[in-house]
This record gives sequence, C-alpha cells and structure tokens, in this order.
Amino acid sequence: MKTDFRALTEREVIDILRVPAPTVVLFHVRPDGDAVGSAFALSLWLSAMGSPAFCLSEDEVPEYLRFLSDGLQESTRQTALPAAFKNARVITVDTPSPAQLGHLFETFGDRVTLMIDHHGKGTPYADHYIRPAAAAAGEIVYDLIAASGVEMPPRSAELLYAAISADTGCFRFSNTTKETHLRAAALVETGIDTAEINRRLFDSKPYKTLLAEKAGFDRLHFYAEGRVAVVTMPYEVKASLALEEENLTTLIDMARSVAGVDVAASLRQPEPGGSYHVSLRANTDIDVSAIAAVFGGGGHKRAAGCGIDAKNADEAEEQLVRAVLAAL
Repeated sequence: MKTDFRALTEREVIDILRVPAPTVVLFHVRPDGDAVGSAFALSLWLSAMGSPAFCLSEDEVPEYLRFLSDGLQESTRQTALPAAFKNARVITVDTPSPAQLGHLFETFGDRVTLMIDHHGKGTPYADHYIRPAAAAAGEIVYDLIAASGVEMPPRSAELLYAAISADTGCFRFSNTTKETHLRAAALVETGIDTAEINRRLFDSKPYKTLLAEKAGFDRLHFYAEGRVAVVTMPYEVKASLALEEENLTTLIDMARSVAGVDVAASLRQPEPGGSYHVSLRANTDIDVSAIAAVFGGGGHKRAAGCGIDAKNADEAEEQLVRAVLAAL
C-alpha cells in the first residue's frame, strides 16, 4: 500500500473540490452524527459546484439519524450506487484509517483522492487534510465551504450543525472550543431549528436502544476501584433481544456517566465469532487513543475505538482491561 501521501492546505483542498467531477463520498462504518452530517453536507456543496455526489458507507444511516439523510438518499450501501458513479472521484470524510471503511476499502481504497478528517491518530491512506484541533469533521467542512466563496446550500446548515453538536455531545465535551461555538452561532443565524436537531440527536431513542441499555446495565463491570467501567454485549444477548448494531451506540454513554469513572468502554460482538468492536471514552486527562492503538485502532485523546479478537467476551474484556489499567 502506498504511504507517501501529502498533507494538503485548505486552499489546495478547495482547488481540488472545485474541479467538476462525479464524486463518491465515503464515511466510516457504524456512522455517527458527524460522519453523516459531514458527508451529506459535503455532497450537497459538491453538487452546488457542478459535481454530482453520492454518499456511501458499509452500513446504513442508523434510525435515529435518518432525519439527516431523508430526502437525499434512500440508502448508503454500495449496492445503491448509481451506475453513473462507477468511475467517479472518491473522497472520504471523518474516516481516520482504512479499517474504518470496512469492506468499502477493498473496492475504493486505491481510488481515494482526498481524505478529510479531524482525528489525531489514524493511518492516512490518501492525500489528506487533517485538523486534529477541530472538534468535528463538520467544522472542517464548514470552513471549506466558507472559504470557497460558494453559497452554503440551505440543507447543509442543518447537517453541519448536527455534525458538530453530535461530536461535542451537544457542546459538553472537552473538544468544544471558542471556534466551535462561533461556527455553531453562524449556522444558527441561518434559521435552522437547533432545538429539534438536538432533541433528535440526544433526547429521542428507539425502544430497542432502551432494551440494549437495560441488558448492558446487567453486564456493567468496574475495575480499579471504580475508575474503569466496561459494558459488554455478546452476540447471544444481542440476538436474543433482536437488537441491531445501531441500538448499541449508547452503551458507552451509560458506562461513562457513572460517577467516579475515568475511562469507560463498550465491547460489542456484532456477529458470531471472535471479533469484538470497542469504543473508549475518557472523563479525565487519559489518552484513550493510545489504548486503542494497542489493538490497531485510533481516534481522539478522549474518544477512540478499535477491534479485539478473542475466544469469547470475557477474554476480550480481559485483554481490554489489561491495556486500560496499564494506561492508568
């Protein structure tokens, strides 16, 4: 795999995106609000500049985020890609490593011409514009649109506000900066309904997500005198409740919310077999991206993810806890 990729300037990125060309915008597996909001805002901007765009992920947009993609695309799966995009330019957003593209990397990996991201740790796989100081990829896309001189498509304001709010926990997380608030304020001035956006992001959950949280609470384990909280979701539990992966996204928030917890983790087994997905969050000044890197993952200092291979959930949890305790 090629490794001599260039770090681009904002102006170079804008010049690249100004060139009219059908474009596929890829975003990461198990998409969150930042990935969905950034990708679709970018696609609308590209379309406004004469470049038809289509957004793809290995996974569909989860139910609670479909208000963002409604009316834009019915599906984000590769099978939905129109024939007109067969040889299109490929750009990724909010996706720090090839692994985060899932199976799409096998098809599009060597065709990615531009990588736009804000994660501090990852594996560049194309010429890239990475700003770790940005709280969300949505901030970067906002700045690119603002610097381009092209009027922001009306729907993009809603998408970018959702992206920024999602990745800052409604502006509660430590990655929120003065600049984050200034960008959000500019988006508010466009007249979007921020109260409804935040209600849909944070105060509305599918019933099955609540079932997942109930099952997860029964599998919440504590270590290091309560400083570490780990919640596990083995496949058999997931299957018994007919849960989807998107129903498991709030397990990490449940673990993180316990008073006294410095590091929280959720460990999910998506399918039968030995592969487990891990999300890590820190409430204090502990670099969970370094913990994720032990298992080939990455992310931000206080929010990261990785995968673990193990015989069962207990063994996967043991591996993870050892790495967390070493970091403590």
